[in-house]
Amino acid sequence: MTATFAANPGSVAATARSMEDVAVIIPALNEEASIADVVRGIRSLATQHVIVADGGSTDQTIVRAHSAGADVIETGRGYGRACLQAARSATADILVFMDGDGADNPAHIEALVKPIRSGRYDFVIGSRVRGERAPGSMAWHQVAAGVLFGFAIRSLYGVRYTDMCALRAIRRDVLLALGMSEMTFGWNIEMQMLAAHARLRILEIPVSYHCRTGGASKVAGSISGTVRAASSILSAFIRVASRCRSIKTTSMDIRPT
Repeated sequence: MTATFAANPGSVAATARSMEDVAVIIPALNEEASIADVVRGIRSLATQHVIVADGGSTDQTIVRAHSAGADVIETGRGYGRACLQAARSATADILVFMDGDGADNPAHIEALVKPIRSGRYDFVIGSRVRGERAPGSMAWHQVAAGVLFGFAIRSLYGVRYTDMCALRAIRRDVLLALGMSEMTFGWNIEMQMLAAHARLRILEIPVSYHCRTGGASKVAGSISGTVRAASSILSAFIRVASRCRSIKTTSMDIRPT
């Protein structure tokens, strides 16, 4: 099944030219059914630079990603490990992260990148909770977790998030300066917490979300996957909160002058 997304055909060429300073990073594990369409969708709507960070796929994910035009790096297991190694290998000024299951809409990439390129923001994150979600695309506990952790982060750092959506954009130099260390599914919440603690200029925008186009979710696809992901996220929250309490960070400390 191929995901289709609306775009203005007349603006595609101009958008592509304006996205040369952007790399899209896709952490992937056994996504052979969707990865090629995802890569082609990104390359047709936005940047030509797509990095698939493969976490040890045993199917045709690597082959299909290559054939669709992506650069592929093999990182070993771990969602966060894949994201971090790809970020370090990238040369673009702005990094966009998204999943390889076909659920994220690449048409939102320009909206994520534009506020950063303008110099007004450092970190822009999509919110599926605030956007339009296809029926069945998110389980109730995924929605609840995003909202609850969002309130918890707000109570600690004064920044309100409504989701832990994978679709996000951040300046590469800022991301590497954050000192990311979570190698599993705790990566997303760690980024959000460290960004808030560092007092980055953060923007959350509504994004649409679709059902995955193939394969099974590593998080919501099984009870065991859900439990493992929830445990990783909760453990990360506790570790990062403890770490931030021991670090005094003033506004803009990690942003270059």
